Amino acid sequence: MTLLSSARLTGVDTHAHIFHQGLKLAGNRRYSPDYDATLEQYLKHLDRCGLSHGVLVQPSFLGNDNRHMLAALRRLPQRLRGTAVVERDVSDEALDELAEAGVVGIRLNLIGQALDDYRSAPWQALFVKVAQRGWSVEIQRGMEDLDVIVPQILKANVTVVIDHFGLPTGEIDPVNSHHQALLSLLSSEDIWVKLSATYRSRSDPAQALRSIDRLRDAYGHSERLLWGSDWPHTRFETQTNYDAEFALMQTLLPDVAERHQVLVDNPARLFKIDRTG
Repeated sequence: MTLLSSARLTGVDTHAHIFHQGLKLAGNRRYSPDYDATLEQYLKHLDRCGLSHGVLVQPSFLGNDNRHMLAALRRLPQRLRGTAVVERDVSDEALDELAEAGVVGIRLNLIGQALDDYRSAPWQALFVKVAQRGWSVEIQRGMEDLDVIVPQILKANVTVVIDHFGLPTGEIDPVNSHHQALLSLLSSEDIWVKLSATYRSRSDPAQALRSIDRLRDAYGHSERLLWGSDWPHTRFETQTNYDAEFALMQTLLPDVAERHQVLVDNPARLFKIDRTG
């Protein structure tokens, strides 16, 4: 996929959702929003915080009907990228259409789902298609399962992105064998981690700081860490807001150079954002 045109890159929020109440919801959803989270609202948050770009993630309650997200991507190709949800047997033509709109990855939201064998031929065929396009496979699942899931997906030589710190309970704990098994992969495999949604892990700032320290130590660098607001914080709307999450990010990444790397350098590389705009 060629680089898309972009606004001047000042920072990327790599995880947000847009939707409105008139959209058809997936039948197997775990959550039904009773409010709108519009593109216009999201752009105001980006502008207020001085962020030039955003990555829209297809919410699980909309299933694999990505049309609303794609419309937003086509409206603002200079500012937005997308992570889509697709069927396992999605066609090359459908993936090409997603790429044309600005999609740069697919998402597996495995919360509450029975795990499949991701080494199986149908799954590997999908992951190979994703890898061929230079996309990533994003996973939302708790840390206790990721040490099994991630190596299966990596067999296809595809980039893996882990949502929300890997959803540890409290913090990433190297004494925990599951956590340590995942940490041991980070220095040698193409795995990225989003520093986002600490509330989903019930992590306080001190725990989140320790988790970042352990990720940094496991990688040996900060080159595959990303930040996302997780706006509009579905199911946690009353507990936080965009400004609070942006302020927390600044607290968790106090070093200006590292913060620039996480907000600018890393997402530009992963999500194919042209930095010459």
